[in-house]
Amino acid sequence: MSTPLPARRAFVHGAIAILPLSLAIAPWAMLAGSLAIDAKLTPWEGQGLSVIVFAGAAQLVAIGMLKSGAGLFSILLTTLLLTSQHLLYGLTMRPALSGLPARWRLGLGFLLTDEFFAVNSAGLQQFNRWYALGVGLTLYLAWNLFTLAGIVLGSSIPQLNRLGLDFSIVATFIALIVPLVRNMPTVVCVVCSLCCSVLFSYWHWESALVLSGLVGMSAGYACLRLKGRS
Repeated sequence: MSTPLPARRAFVHGAIAILPLSLAIAPWAMLAGSLAIDAKLTPWEGQGLSVIVFAGAAQLVAIGMLKSGAGLFSILLTTLLLTSQHLLYGLTMRPALSGLPARWRLGLGFLLTDEFFAVNSAGLQQFNRWYALGVGLTLYLAWNLFTLAGIVLGSSIPQLNRLGLDFSIVATFIALIVPLVRNMPTVVCVVCSLCCSVLFSYWHWESALVLSGLVGMSAGYACLRLKGRS
């Protein structure tokens, strides 16, 4: 049985583990900052989105909806649907977090992202809160620093959002998903989600992303049940 790491060492190990993904989200965060400026938000408002919201896809969509004049309720509902996978993340990590004090549960819950879950979910049986804090806090600081860089560059370089920075979103999620595809139900989930997202987008369905995710999860769950029966 391995000896738990001291708090400081565990924190440093977590920070080092998330560094590659912290660098990978740099173009994404810069895009969020530059789009905030392009949407006529003040630098303080643009940075405030990253400080308070801390959700890449939700921020980008919310900024686009603000720019198009969408109402507050529409923005809140859309971002809720976009970040609904965090409910599943929370349920998965609940056994490891339920015994922690409230301040730890709230803090780590705020830092919960796709990247945070990917790094921490593999070792839930040996979950270390300081390691998780190192992961989440490092990613949070990187996201806000790169958002600031995007705000500064967005104020001085016009049309920064046309440089293809949004490709980093795709690359980051590919890097997160591929190592987790280890069994047939997961393969079914990924393939179904991918095919449905392409098909629904071709049909111009507004909820293509959400619906394709639901179809993929349902197909993966059905495959898991069939595999269990056999």
